[in-house]
Amino acid sequence: MTNESVKGFRDFTGEEAEKREEIRKILVATFEKYGFEPAETPVIEYEDFVKGQNTEDEAVSDIFKLKDKGKRKLALRYEFTFQLKRIAKNKKLPYKRYQIGPVFRDEPVSANRFRQFTQCDVDTIGSTVRDEAEVLALTCEALNKLGIKPCVLINNRKLMNEILDDNNVKKENKEQVLREIDKYDELSESNVRNNLKKLGAENVLDCLKKGEKYFSQFPPYKEIISLMDYCRAYGLKVQFAPSVVRGLSYYNGSVFEVKIQGSKDSIIGGGSFMVDDIQATGLSFGLDRLSPVAKLKNEKEKYLIISLEQDREAIKLAEKLRLSQVQSVSSKLGQGKEKNKIVSIFYGKPSKALEYANSYNYGKVIFVGSKEIKAKKFKVKDMKSGKESLLKV
Repeated sequence: MTNESVKGFRDFTGEEAEKREEIRKILVATFEKYGFEPAETPVIEYEDFVKGQNTEDEAVSDIFKLKDKGKRKLALRYEFTFQLKRIAKNKKLPYKRYQIGPVFRDEPVSANRFRQFTQCDVDTIGSTVRDEAEVLALTCEALNKLGIKPCVLINNRKLMNEILDDNNVKKENKEQVLREIDKYDELSESNVRNNLKKLGAENVLDCLKKGEKYFSQFPPYKEIISLMDYCRAYGLKVQFAPSVVRGLSYYNGSVFEVKIQGSKDSIIGGGSFMVDDIQATGLSFGLDRLSPVAKLKNEKEKYLIISLEQDREAIKLAEKLRLSQVQSVSSKLGQGKEKNKIVSIFYGKPSKALEYANSYNYGKVIFVGSKEIKAKKFKVKDMKSGKESLLKV
């Protein structure tokens, strides 16, 4: 028997787990600020429901399949979007929900791909172009809070379909052609061109490099112009990128991809789609991709109280610290900002306590002994600088 994790699955502890939790909090606060409400859905669903109508999509073909004791065909969810068909039913429109949780795909593992990963989705059911601009505004605000400079790319599936028609691409080849174009940032141009040639669509790549005059002849291009206009109302600058397609076939209008400025890696993707004949739009944040690039400031004050055989007094002091406020003064604004405070107690030898404090990144340790209690002054050691001070109670 082995206790190693299965390939493609990971444990998160310590600073990494803390960082992921902080990212979740920032996303939730931003989602709710824009009027989105939380939702939770089962990890396991009926296999047919998971597959839906998009059985040819690579993500759908990679679902984890299961059977229960009743031999029912089940599967792990590979995303949240298909579950909207159930939870959005009979909701007043527009229905705005967010969801954060694990999803699963039985696919090859690589540096940026895992079999379990955490998605943070935000969707509006009953959407228009105004809602598309709103989710992009929400996205940029959340990324700015995470210290990430976003580059927002947009395209439109209707426009792409008309370009394929203009190039006489066969109907049965359209979905595969779009998938090949979607790989433009991952593969070399020659590889993409060769793949398109096999599908009789080698000219499409050259068309995507043409200017606005070419694209403006197609009516769906007006939707891109309209989306850009609403984005400007939010103070957003978005970029039209004809090679952005998104891999899932259910997208029927605008599609979005968000990259880090100066990088080819996509950290957020989404677009517009139908939910039971109702137009919807949304974006999915990949927590596993956000965490390595997020730059969060540590606003936590971590105190370790060391009980020198004065357990009850140590508990009293810990409770006082947990109830008090620690203020950090902003030199620019002149306003106090409350920091998150973490207070824990260590019962044991001081030498082991200091090792423990270093191991778990406690910034300050407070010694509680009989002398300190009598004097009502407690020695506080800063673990970074080594300096000591007194805390009066």
